[in-house]
Amino acid sequence: MESVNGLVRFWPETASAYAGELDSLLIWFSVLLAVLVVPVFIGLAWFAIHYRAGADVDRRPRASGNWKLEVGWMVVPFLLSLFFFFWAASLYVRLNEPPADALQIDVIAKQWMWKAQHPGGQREIDRLHVPVGEPVRLTMISQDVIHSFYVPALRVKQDVLPDRYTSLWFEIDRPGRYALRCAEYCGTAHSRMTGEVVALPAEAYQAWLERAETPLGLAERGERLFRSFGCSGCHGAAGPVRAPRLEGVFGRPVPLADGGTVLADARYVRDSILFPRRHVVAGFEPIMPSFRGQIEEDEILQIVAYIRSLRWGAADEPTPLGEAEAAPERTPPWAEDLP
Repeated sequence: MESVNGLVRFWPETASAYAGELDSLLIWFSVLLAVLVVPVFIGLAWFAIHYRAGADVDRRPRASGNWKLEVGWMVVPFLLSLFFFFWAASLYVRLNEPPADALQIDVIAKQWMWKAQHPGGQREIDRLHVPVGEPVRLTMISQDVIHSFYVPALRVKQDVLPDRYTSLWFEIDRPGRYALRCAEYCGTAHSRMTGEVVALPAEAYQAWLERAETPLGLAERGERLFRSFGCSGCHGAAGPVRAPRLEGVFGRPVPLADGGTVLADARYVRDSILFPRRHVVAGFEPIMPSFRGQIEEDEILQIVAYIRSLRWGAADEPTPLGEAEAAPERTPPWAEDLP
């Protein structure tokens, strides 16, 4: 239930195709429950009244039964429940598998605001601009306590946790401004942790990106941080210390010293920066220092964007950011030992 222009709306508006499907699932499953449960309670009330103490009714036991009714009462509800199970499971899988070409936006939650970082370097607080008709994937983390990213019009809600990345994706099918709420009590000012998702047509979204443009994109900022923290001194081609190369590593499995493997995703990069002994790469010594307490969450996400942008060039050298997409890819040396 929400208030719109002073009027109370019982059911939130919908701004995506799957939001309408989710509503249909909820409504029809509620109808099924009503069909199965209401007759039981009506019968319970009737028997309680009809056979109440002192009522002049026939109380002799009757040995009778109807196996067709009993089997039907078991099989039909089971099949209907199974139908709704597969419907809900299908919707769940689709809502948890973002398209490969989804627009990547990073979100940091803190008491009591939402901070968003766009790939081009645009940043905003308590507001998230997204294009209409394009899938958007959010990678989220909290700087303090547990928060919950909730957009009622999209029917999406995801907990945002400290020390762990969570994600969700959505696709808005019509322009508008949609309420953003924190659905997890996060402190004394929890009720003021609000914002809005602004959905714009493609041309208007591009115009907003240009107006909010910054000198450096997210990956370029990450590259500056990468160098300022001294990471390039070890992970670069000419580094005096032997450390794993990072070109082409993102999105691939990495062999570990303990014999296992780990996927090089955002969480792996963050763990490597803050907890470097958690995933020691095979063939390397655990000599990297921890940067915990020295780097902010938004800076880590910028470094993640930089490492994601790196490709393995034809001459075994890092490809410049501006030429990343044009450079041919090949398997880096660290991947040749994978099974």
